Amino acid sequence: MAAGGKKPKTATTTAAKKQKSKHFTPELLSLISAATSAAQSFLLHNDIHLLPSQILSLESLFSSLSSHFPSLPPSLPTYPSFFPSFLSTFSNPSDLQWLRFFRMSHHTFSHLLSLLFPVLSSYAALAATLFRLSHGASYKSLARRFGFPSSADACRVFYTVCKGINEKLGNLVDFRDNLGRIVLPNCCGVLGFGSFGVEGELLGKNGSLLVQALVDSEGRFLDISAGWPSTVRPESVLHQSKLFSGVEESREFLNGPTYELGDGNLIPQYILGDSCFPLLPWLITPYMRSNEEDSFGSAEKEFNAVHSRAMGLVGAALGSVKARWQLLGKKWKEECVEFFPFVIVTGCLLHNFLIKYSEPMPDDDVVCLKEEELPVYEGEVDDNGRRIRDTLAEHLSRVSLRR
Repeated sequence: MAAGGKKPKTATTTAAKKQKSKHFTPELLSLISAATSAAQSFLLHNDIHLLPSQILSLESLFSSLSSHFPSLPPSLPTYPSFFPSFLSTFSNPSDLQWLRFFRMSHHTFSHLLSLLFPVLSSYAALAATLFRLSHGASYKSLARRFGFPSSADACRVFYTVCKGINEKLGNLVDFRDNLGRIVLPNCCGVLGFGSFGVEGELLGKNGSLLVQALVDSEGRFLDISAGWPSTVRPESVLHQSKLFSGVEESREFLNGPTYELGDGNLIPQYILGDSCFPLLPWLITPYMRSNEEDSFGSAEKEFNAVHSRAMGLVGAALGSVKARWQLLGKKWKEECVEFFPFVIVTGCLLHNFLIKYSEPMPDDDVVCLKEEELPVYEGEVDDNGRRIRDTLAEHLSRVSLRR
C-alpha cells in the first residue's frame, strides 16, 4: 500500500483507462478536450466571483475527466494569483464574498490574524485553512489556489494554523467566565454529545468520534471534550473529562452561591444533562419511565418539556459548527482519525470567536443530520440529585399555574 492507504497506480489500471477511451472517436475526444480547456480557462479568470461550491465542483469534474481520458491534461492548472486577486477585488469590509469563502467578514478575518500573531502572520495561510474548514477543500486545491509548493506543504500549513488557533483562542472556552442563568434558576449550562463520522471499520460499523459539549444560552461552548470513540459509554466519557474532575475533585466549577426559590428551597449551581448521563446533584437529567405502565404527573411533564428545549441548545451549537465548517460534517478517513479531535476543537473555538464578534451564519449552510440517540443511563440514581430535580419540577409547575 502507498502512503495514506491509497493503492499505487499500475500499468494494468493505466491500460484499462486507455481501453475505455478507445470507445470514443477522435472527434469526440477532441471536443471533450476543447470543452475542458475552455472550462478551465473560465475558472482561471472568474474563480474569485464564483461560489466556493461551484469552484470545487468544477475542480472535481476536471479531475474525473482527467482520470477517464488520459489524453487530457493530467492535472489541473495552478491559480497563483487567486488570493492576491481576491484581496484586491474584495477590499471593502462589507463584501459578502469574504463570508462565502472564509465564513467571516474581512474585518473579523484581519482581527483573527492579529490575535494569532506571532504564531501566524500569513494572510494566505489563514485564508487557506479557513477555506478548507469551510468547504472541505482538498490539500491539492489549497496548494493550487494559495500558492503552496505541494499538497504536503498545504497540509503542514493547515495543521500549523489549527495549532495556533488552539493556542491563542483557547481562553474563549472557559466555564468559569460564562456562568449565568440558563432556562432554569441557577442553571449554568447544558451538557450533551455530538458525533462526527469516521470511515472504515476502525470504530465499528457506522463508527464515529463523540464530543461532550457544555453550552450556554447563546450557543457558546463552555467546555469541550473531543475525540472519544463511539464505542465508549457516555458516563465513562463524563467521568474522565476535565469538567467532571473540576466539579467533583478540584471543586473549581459550580461552587457559587445557592438560589432561593419562592417556596424557600435552596438550589445549588448545576447543569442540565441528557438522559445518557447519571443524575447527580450538579447534573440534572430528565425524568425517565422505569416501565411502560409508569406515567408522569404534571410537574414531571413540565420539567421534561423545559429540559428538552434546553438540550436543543447543544444540538444547535454543534449543528452550527458542522454547518459553518463543512469539513467537520464529512466522514474522516481512518488514517487521519488521530488529528480529527484537534480539528473539531478548532471549529468550536472559531464558533465562539465568531459569536463574540457577531458574525452571521453563511447563506449556504448545510443541513445537519439528527444525532444518533445514545443509550439511556441505567445505573443508580443519586438521592440529592433526585431531590433537586423534584424541587425544580415543583417550582416549574407553580410558575406554570400562575401564567
